[in-house]
Amino acid sequence: MRPVRWTKTKSSKSRAALIMAVLPLATALFLSAALPAAAQQAREFQAQTGTVLIETLAGGLQYPWAVEVMPDGALIVTERPGRLRILRDGKLSPAIKGVPDVAEHGQGGLLDVALDPQFSTNRALYLTLSARGDGGYGTVLVRATLSDDEQRLTDVKEIFRMDRFTRGGQHFGSRIAIDRDGSLFFGIGDRGDRDRAQDPRDHAGAILHINADGSIPASNPYRGGTEGRAEIWSKGHRNPQGITFDPADGKLLTVEHGSRGGDEVNNPQPGKNYGWPVITYGKDYSGAEIGEGTAKEGMEQPLYHWDPSIAPGAIAVYRGNMFPEWNGNLLIAALKYQLLARLERDDTGAITSEERLFDGEFGRIRDVIVAPDGALLMVTDEPNGVVLRVSKAPTQ
Repeated sequence: MRPVRWTKTKSSKSRAALIMAVLPLATALFLSAALPAAAQQAREFQAQTGTVLIETLAGGLQYPWAVEVMPDGALIVTERPGRLRILRDGKLSPAIKGVPDVAEHGQGGLLDVALDPQFSTNRALYLTLSARGDGGYGTVLVRATLSDDEQRLTDVKEIFRMDRFTRGGQHFGSRIAIDRDGSLFFGIGDRGDRDRAQDPRDHAGAILHINADGSIPASNPYRGGTEGRAEIWSKGHRNPQGITFDPADGKLLTVEHGSRGGDEVNNPQPGKNYGWPVITYGKDYSGAEIGEGTAKEGMEQPLYHWDPSIAPGAIAVYRGNMFPEWNGNLLIAALKYQLLARLERDDTGAITSEERLFDGEFGRIRDVIVAPDGALLMVTDEPNGVVLRVSKAPTQ
């Protein structure tokens, strides 16, 4: 609301009238900000497969980036400025102490959180974040232990640091997917320098793969380190911000930002090259062509792409009981058009159709995950960000 500028008038009635006009709006804004998010009314939306219900579980978060479900059903949420918080019974905890120093620079900050598969016994979790170092800024991954009282991180250890830091503020990645063997997959963008995505001796523009202690898995294509960085799984990625495994078949799936168009869904394979910036379905923001076209021998095609760009923030595979009609669908959180894209797949895994949900209704959707009960959880990338729950609407 714009500030009211008072001026002298000959009539006190004019001032009183202005006060009466402004007061209801100011009161409404205050009450909206003060009300607990859980008290906000749930909303119904019509999807192609039926009616869904969206509830706001929490508000007042500053650019939340990721959400995960803890074993007892509480949620753990990251905020890009560097806070890690827990949402339990509709209440947000104070910021957890002990989070490593975060360089909130451009698109960077505190990014993803992932719980170790043995979290219920070892209390271990992983965080990706942007840090300051020699040359500027870069992406790091840390492992830490959450204290039993949930107030502090202990045993914080950096297990990965990208090789070259630069001043750029874009394309840090970086979500985490944990494989069945406990190893970690995560992506880092090209850091705004396209050519880095084609250099196998550079961590930028790549999907990375490390063990939980930071060591190199035997399955990595450059494990010996002679032809490329040992941590690299695949190259040619512009800015992969979504990564997940399909629980049904263990397939690794990623979603990444294109330029002006050219957002991609990929199934990264070891040692493969996914093209950026040599091939792409997008153009430069100036409208100029990029690279050599949309295909080239030795470079992989995406499973799906968007033009124009939807600015994808995360990817999940639906496997749950609440929406059985969505079984196997891909769910993509989108920032630019502020929507959730639902991609249907056939029996071969090929993407056959797309439905766009909640277009512009909640702001920039940054993350989406499937909760244990089959509902979806999402966060919005806004200065007053929220945690949302998507469930099937009750039948009348």
